[in-house]
Amino acid sequence: MKFASFLVSRLAKVVLVVLGVVIINFILIHLAPGDPASIMAGESGASDPGYVNELRQKFGLDQPIYRQLLIYLQGVAQLDLGYSYRSRLPVLDLILDRLPATLLLMGCAFVFSIVLGVLLGVLAAQSRYTQRRKWLDSAIMSAALVLYATPLFWLSLLAIILFSVMLGWLPAFGMESVGAGLSGMAHVLDVVRHLVLPTVSLGCFFMAIYARLTRASMLEVMGMDFVKTARAKGVPAGQIIRKHVLRNALLPVVTFAGIQLGQMAGGAVLTETVFGWPGIGRLMFDALLQRDYQVLLGVFLVTSVMVVVFNLITDLFYRCIDPRIELGS
Repeated sequence: MKFASFLVSRLAKVVLVVLGVVIINFILIHLAPGDPASIMAGESGASDPGYVNELRQKFGLDQPIYRQLLIYLQGVAQLDLGYSYRSRLPVLDLILDRLPATLLLMGCAFVFSIVLGVLLGVLAAQSRYTQRRKWLDSAIMSAALVLYATPLFWLSLLAIILFSVMLGWLPAFGMESVGAGLSGMAHVLDVVRHLVLPTVSLGCFFMAIYARLTRASMLEVMGMDFVKTARAKGVPAGQIIRKHVLRNALLPVVTFAGIQLGQMAGGAVLTETVFGWPGIGRLMFDALLQRDYQVLLGVFLVTSVMVVVFNLITDLFYRCIDPRIELGS
């Protein structure tokens, strides 16, 4: 019953948060300078006022903002995110076509960052605590600081120059080789090769955060009384790290990871733009340049839903790490 009440309350909060995000984004986007009808008319070579007014009426841009908002909310309730001005396709179809590529990139970058970040954090904390190989702790923390301070787009460009242009090891752009006609395992390996650089570039920033956070949490737990008691009883050091220290130290890491998943969706915009990755981040960037309001709103809506779902999964994952946590409280 506690779990059911927790789930119902969280789902209600999810609906309210998404509704607030939709309303705020709608108002901000429509208050931004630029008229989609004028842009479309200018690109078609017929920029006379009559044609512009016709386009505005066709796409409902002549209606007051509150009226456009009500129409949009009714459409969202029916899973209708509108119609793209430029692509002349339903927005939901455009997003669903690009969403798998973004989820693939985010999933790989998240696994890469959390696994390697936690591993490096454990090594640094263990070296610091045992006073052995202190140089390893200094090296890991210094590298993490450099990666944290390096802008994402700059790191992506450096990766392209080094691994694609100079060494020629990995492809720089796209999700697959155009015109190669690959299938089966050959196609999978081709996608993996294109995925390496975007994954590493997007994951390095978050890996640095997880490494530093894991190290700090583990050092804090290592100084607690129950760890000293376990050591006094002769429990092996490896068992203390796995069962006592790491399990307790992972709670703040999991909390931060749930928040960072939402930020990773924002970082995917830069990564997909630099590497030409065909995801919703690249779709949002193109829609922003073209003043395609409906696509922008659709991407913002999907991204906000992803963020709240990730946070809900994080709360559920707490119970797996520490059963003492009561979700219904």
